[in-house]
Amino acid sequence: MSLIELIAGVEAQEATLTVVDGDGEARDALADRFATRNVTVVEDDLSTRSGGFAVLTRDGEFVTAVELDALLEPDDRTDPEFAPETYRPILDELDETLFTSYSIADMVAASREIEDRAWRLGTGEVHAGFQTFGNMAEQAEMYNRLGESGDLDVHAYGAPEGPVPDAEHFSVHVERAAEIRETWFVVYDGGGVDVNKCMLLAEEREPGRFYGFWSYDPETVDAAIEHLHSTYAIVESGEEGDATA
Repeated sequence: MSLIELIAGVEAQEATLTVVDGDGEARDALADRFATRNVTVVEDDLSTRSGGFAVLTRDGEFVTAVELDALLEPDDRTDPEFAPETYRPILDELDETLFTSYSIADMVAASREIEDRAWRLGTGEVHAGFQTFGNMAEQAEMYNRLGESGDLDVHAYGAPEGPVPDAEHFSVHVERAAEIRETWFVVYDGGGVDVNKCMLLAEEREPGRFYGFWSYDPETVDAAIEHLHSTYAIVESGEEGDATA
């Protein structure tokens, strides 16, 4: 399954957040908070006098629920996706839900979450798609540090446009495929441990705006890595086919 097909599969899943026994202000606040996610926010009144709660469903099936007070608690961060425990039950289940119109700054912040996990664990494989050499060169210093960390095997992909990156401690794959030019991804195999696997994958559908998802699902991460290995001739850890630096 290609990278674009992975995104399309996630986009096809419909997620709904139902505000139960809330009010119009609660619905509007949550619609604004999750405006960059492919989630429909609706209302329902069960007259439970519970103080209100929100229910997340996907394709009509219950996923999780959380009290409105916790979900609406103010947070001073720019991106609610990276907020702490206040609405973590919802966010944990919003992995593999499409986010929409992320800026480059948003994508960098999301990438750091995965890069940091790989850095801390210090083992396994990291695969990062930068679209072009120019973008890769801007992150070369950081990825060299990542490649020096522990026992990590770091692979970077990009079309040969822009300056050649100084890649002393990571492997560069020179690729002209459309999916490499059009997507931004960071995939970490968790050092072979399922609970540590994670990935970010997004497609640039308009200049500087990205649509995609992140995932902690081992099967999804494995599918992405298998695609990269088979398509771009990565035979085994530390041994590449197409082109490296």
